Amino acid sequence: MTEPALAATGTNNAKPAPREYGARRFFRLYGEAYALVALLALIAIFFTLLPATRETFPTSANLRIVIANQAVLAIVALAAFVPLIVNEFDVSVGANLGLSSIFAAVAMSAGMPWFLALLLAVAIGTSIGVVNGVLVTRAGINSLISTLGISIIIHGIVTWKTGGVSIVSNIPPILSKFGSGTLFGIPLPFFALLIVALLLGYVIIFTPFGRYLYAIGSNISAAKLVGINTTRMVILSFVISGALSGFAGFIQIARTGGANPRVGESFTLPALAAAFLSASAILPGTYNVAGVIVAVFFLATINSGLNLAGAEVYVNDLVNGFALILGVGLSKFLGRNRA
Repeated sequence: MTEPALAATGTNNAKPAPREYGARRFFRLYGEAYALVALLALIAIFFTLLPATRETFPTSANLRIVIANQAVLAIVALAAFVPLIVNEFDVSVGANLGLSSIFAAVAMSAGMPWFLALLLAVAIGTSIGVVNGVLVTRAGINSLISTLGISIIIHGIVTWKTGGVSIVSNIPPILSKFGSGTLFGIPLPFFALLIVALLLGYVIIFTPFGRYLYAIGSNISAAKLVGINTTRMVILSFVISGALSGFAGFIQIARTGGANPRVGESFTLPALAAAFLSASAILPGTYNVAGVIVAVFFLATINSGLNLAGAEVYVNDLVNGFALILGVGLSKFLGRNRA
């Protein structure tokens, strides 16, 4: 009987893969998953002991600042993370945040209640997501090119709308209080991040929608064969990305008390770096929500320590750039290993 026939009947004598024991098995189970968490802890210990930062880094005030500042970035990173699941890129997340924050701030300056401005910001972000999804799926334009083009268009719209001037007038005090307030010592914006992360994590992990996204990212041809509407799912991934970017734009208004026309540019690279790095934490080889959060605070810990140590501003860009390259490399490497 031929080898294929033996395989089909289940009577082949192929030996099972050898089992792993001891330290190697422990590393496979836990080392890859929590290496980034351990590295984050080591970096925090380093800056705690470093003479230049030991008086300022390990303080509750610095911890609150880091958490509050990274809440918006983490939401944007989660926005960039969703299209990555289906192997698409959304490099317009930062520009989308900026556009949503500008129009929401302008609306509130004209007297619109904050909760309607929130809906406006999310609606604008969602609309950009729809455009991105249609360009990628219907027009067949590469997602990197199309979202980059959209971000350039958005930059032009923002400049036209603001003339390069920040919008800071008539921002509701309740919004500013939320952006700078705390609950049990924890910055309030962190709770907004927590709600987004829990909801998105539930959808991605426990619903058919999330499983469909991962199926498309794993093998789009196979996903089509089992009946998944891949076009609709890819569009929805961009829609979710846009909605989260719009929401992040509104939280950014609360954090800063206004809207800066250039603020979006500072979010794109760190958000993408964290989204890619998520594949090296918690669920190695797989983009995941918990990994995004770990990656954001990993980068934030490094940047905070460097800033307190007196490093030049450009060093942060170097760190984020290297992190992006590292994230892409690790996601590919770990993905191959898991496969």
